[in-house]
Amino acid sequence: MVATMEIIESFFSLFSDFVEPKKRVFVGYLLLSIFIALLWLIFIKRLSIQKAFAKILDRKVFFSKSAQADYKIFLINRLITFFISPVLITQIAIATTIFYALHTQDFISAGQFSDVNKAIIISLFTVSMFLIDDFTKYLVHRWMHKIPLLWAIHKTHHSAETLTPITVYRIHPLEGVLYASRGAFAQGIVISSFIFLFGEAVSLYTVVGVNILVFIFHVTGSNLRHSHISISYWPWLEHIFISPAQHQIHHSIAEEHYDKNFGAALSIWDWFFGSLHISNSDQALEFGLDKSEKSSAVNLRKIYLTPFIEIAATLYKLSKKVLRSLLGLIRSLRNSIWNLNSHLGRKL
Repeated sequence: MVATMEIIESFFSLFSDFVEPKKRVFVGYLLLSIFIALLWLIFIKRLSIQKAFAKILDRKVFFSKSAQADYKIFLINRLITFFISPVLITQIAIATTIFYALHTQDFISAGQFSDVNKAIIISLFTVSMFLIDDFTKYLVHRWMHKIPLLWAIHKTHHSAETLTPITVYRIHPLEGVLYASRGAFAQGIVISSFIFLFGEAVSLYTVVGVNILVFIFHVTGSNLRHSHISISYWPWLEHIFISPAQHQIHHSIAEEHYDKNFGAALSIWDWFFGSLHISNSDQALEFGLDKSEKSSAVNLRKIYLTPFIEIAATLYKLSKKVLRSLLGLIRSLRNSIWNLNSHLGRKL
């Protein structure tokens, strides 16, 4: 009986993200996204309520082969995460290490700003956590497109040919480890620094356990970024926040959309670093990978194994280049020594 209950609990734990307000696919956020999409389609696109619902719940999207692969990847990755999570470095470990390291410097003493108004501390902490977390997401995401070894991993996500809220889970386990480590470092640095500077006055302002700014991001339709509902913002606003349409552009295979809109919540990083692309909600987009990429949207074996094969091939090519460079350097040194000896021999 106990074993049966444990099996049942383990099964339901696979779907815990849907009841966890810290997760994007929390059922409350999903329902709000549907509501926002309805408002957009009815009042902006002038569709009837019936047609708006039909578009949102389009069977061709949610039952496509690509979407079905998303659902399978979601379950497989949840199982993998269950086993590898205990060995991943945590933000507490990083925060503790940095906190004690800060005590070894003499520039600023611990708790030096603890007398600052608590409301100011909470506001600074919340904004700092949000900005640093979002900026590191931008950086890692950009590197994943620019560095071949990382692109081999990240293109699993871009292989999706239809977008649904579950597409956010279409990632290779190696990318999951990388992003978990990024989050642990980014948040660990902020937590340790603020506790060191402000002492016990530090407190993260939250709604149901979520950073208030992240909460706002989710309740304003974060799930629509991976969807077929193309909602654009005013151009000036898309210079600050990534709209659903902008992230859909990021998934587009059109050449003019390559390496655009890397931002998670904020587009200011794209604007500053030159990767911003303003959306057009009426633009038809095609998702997935171009024909030059040897991958698949639905073949799970390829989805999970191809990145390892491509990483091995990339490392092999890199090692050959390094070896050729070393051999060239050795030959150059040998010739230099031989020329020097010949020159000295003639003088003697």
